[in-house]
Amino acid sequence: MSATDRPDRPPWADFKGALERAGFHPSRRLGQNFLLDDNMARAIASDSGVTAGHFTLEVGPGCGFLSVHLAHAGARLLCVEIDPRLAPIARDFLQPYPDAEVIEADVLASKSSLAPEVLERLPAAGEWTLCANLPYSISGPFLATVAQLQNPPSRVACLVQKEVAERLASAPGDATWGPLSAAFQESYEVTLGRFVPPQLFWPRPKVDSAVFLADLRGDLAAPEERARRMQFFRDLMQRRRKSLRRVLSDLVGGAQATRSLEALDLDPLRRAETLSLPELRALEREARADV
Repeated sequence: MSATDRPDRPPWADFKGALERAGFHPSRRLGQNFLLDDNMARAIASDSGVTAGHFTLEVGPGCGFLSVHLAHAGARLLCVEIDPRLAPIARDFLQPYPDAEVIEADVLASKSSLAPEVLERLPAAGEWTLCANLPYSISGPFLATVAQLQNPPSRVACLVQKEVAERLASAPGDATWGPLSAAFQESYEVTLGRFVPPQLFWPRPKVDSAVFLADLRGDLAAPEERARRMQFFRDLMQRRRKSLRRVLSDLVGGAQATRSLEALDLDPLRRAETLSLPELRALEREARADV
């Protein structure tokens, strides 16, 4: 379908009417807060960089408000919606777009693996994009899982809780730098995007939201190496008040910890969350060398 053939995007009133006819009430358990602002939805779709024919994954499309902007840009769109009340509504609004598919599923099979029906639809090679208003309850585990895929998305543009966006984009020395920051940045260069205030959502969340943008690193390691590093970063950085020597000793033994820290000239009394990504990578290599 060419740009000139695509239908006009339906106004928010059409989406709201469809929800009302379905007797829909948002679920707090599923973290359902719908972005109502058409300009912001259009901006997020634009931030994703999606163009005609580009494969795009959207998680938690709801009734399809952001989806139609992505589909209108010509994306080959896969929407994964867990709520059986919403998936049919999204399908109806995306019906004019033959390259858009909505499946009803929980995107996560477990805390660290994608659902098989999602994984089998993702491109095995080549560039693709993740763009979504992510449910807050799954954003951390889902993004960490995506970063470990054999062929992860080359571009990520997601709306999440502002605190999560800041954590993903943080640097050593920031209060928000931690296991998720280091693990995700092992695969991605991350920047903070747009601030999205609560009044643009229905119902209004009690927290602020923000878009973060991430581009795949040019020096991306093999999947097995990425997974090993990410697990090491998490193990090392989970105990924020312990010294580097204490935590590393618990992971690889006291003698190996001492050798590794001396080889890299790292202060054993430092805390793990002060280490930069290059330092974390070097320490992982050194600490695992004889293990």
